[in-house]
Amino acid sequence: MKNMITLFWKETSLFFNSLIAYLTIIIFLVGMGLFFWVFQGNVLDSGEAQMDGLFALAPWFFLFLIPAITMRMFSEEFKTGTIELIFTKPFTDWQIILGKYFAAIVLVFFSLIPTSLYYSTLYFYAEPLGNIDTGAILGSYLGLFALGAIFAAIGIFASAFTDNQIIAFIIGVFLCFTFYIGFDYLAELPIFSAFSDIIAKIGINDHYRSISRGVVDTRDVIYYLSAILFFLFNTSIILELKRK
Repeated sequence: MKNMITLFWKETSLFFNSLIAYLTIIIFLVGMGLFFWVFQGNVLDSGEAQMDGLFALAPWFFLFLIPAITMRMFSEEFKTGTIELIFTKPFTDWQIILGKYFAAIVLVFFSLIPTSLYYSTLYFYAEPLGNIDTGAILGSYLGLFALGAIFAAIGIFASAFTDNQIIAFIIGVFLCFTFYIGFDYLAELPIFSAFSDIIAKIGINDHYRSISRGVVDTRDVIYYLSAILFFLFNTSIILELKRK
């Protein structure tokens, strides 16, 4: 546990000491703000105190934000050779992986905190005061955070593939896109019509929509945990091969 916490603090401090990291989150927040408040179809145009637009757009921003956060976590270690130093210390592969993964989760959480200003603004400007579905919004935030947790696991898996951060980013974006919406497109193909429901449930989007409605279904929880463990387990296989 101590070793994992050490790596966790190392990754977190590296992130907050990186200018690129801040720029990534700023771009995310500015982009979300423009779509939410300024561009056509924004919440002011709708005249309703709801944040559905934010939760519909956020996954698409996360497709790029989270791979950008995670792309350096292993690839930089491989490129600089510091992974060899880590391997010589009494760290297990899972301590290394979880230390980096939980750091990524914290960073996702911090990127979501400023968006609470959108909720506060809607709460105070709604007529009457507070006329906003807080329960549904909290459920949507839970779904978005769970989505970010899967994307973080995918991003770390992609980062373990290569010592090139750009390639790790591209692989991460591709895998996030495929598992988020790719299975929905696949399910719509006529050749898979008999299995469309099953194929759609393999993708993340079906479960994201479910949990975003504010209903925590055991099947969705199991899916999220299974998906996270799947990618982290495969990351551990890559690290084992690197050790050898």
